[in-house]
Amino acid sequence: SQACRIYLLPNLFTAGNLFCGFMAILKCIQARYNVMLDVPFENPSQLYTEAVLFILGGMVCDSLDGRVARLGGRESLFGKEFDSIVDMVSFGVAPALMVMFLILNPEESLFFKNIGWFLSFIYLLCAGVRLSRFNVITHPLIYPANIDRTNSDFIGLPVPAAAGIIATLVLVINTHDLQRWAIGLPFLMVFISYLMISSIRYPSFKKVDWSTKVRLRTFVLMLTVGAIVFMYRQYALVLVFLGYLFYGVIRHILMVRRIRKQQTAKG
Repeated sequence: SQACRIYLLPNLFTAGNLFCGFMAILKCIQARYNVMLDVPFENPSQLYTEAVLFILGGMVCDSLDGRVARLGGRESLFGKEFDSIVDMVSFGVAPALMVMFLILNPEESLFFKNIGWFLSFIYLLCAGVRLSRFNVITHPLIYPANIDRTNSDFIGLPVPAAAGIIATLVLVINTHDLQRWAIGLPFLMVFISYLMISSIRYPSFKKVDWSTKVRLRTFVLMLTVGAIVFMYRQYALVLVFLGYLFYGVIRHILMVRRIRKQQTAKG
């Protein structure tokens, strides 16, 4: 029947995201299994790197499904719900398992072995809450009462961005043999978990197209960031994701200070 039909292309990209998430989880499990063997069949470091690449591939599919739906006027409630479920797999479960297996549960660390699963669950819980809140505040029946239509910012750090930060940091740690810095990743993951459920606004690039206009200083800033990324391209992805994370935090702090100054001046 007509009611059972769904739009093909947007949901095809969403299914691709789900495939990438599933493969990332599979690679993490395989890597953990090989670590526990006396003679590994495969290189665990390479398997974690492949898991990261699958998570990044999921991000590409996630960015395309919504854009394709909007360009063709094919947005639907089914697509939004399907997308959220898939995001929970690709950007919730996969990064949580990756950090727990790679860092939080080493055999030689009793502390991380006992608490690692809990820190990973906190991240997973916050990802689920973030996705659920997004669905609620963008629901067509209650949308006008909850959020300004003219403001396209995300409320809280988007789950794909949170997964991207974790994945690219793992990639740098694995690629450049920086295991000594890996100890800081669990604490960053807790901070990321808080940002996902916070009220801090992060810019959305959903409306960026060929007709988008920006200020001259914004254009210069974008060129500068592009030059820095090119100069340090081996760290490009992690720099972009961390820059996005701290941009929201710094902008929120400056906004709070400005509001307080205005309230003080009126008082």
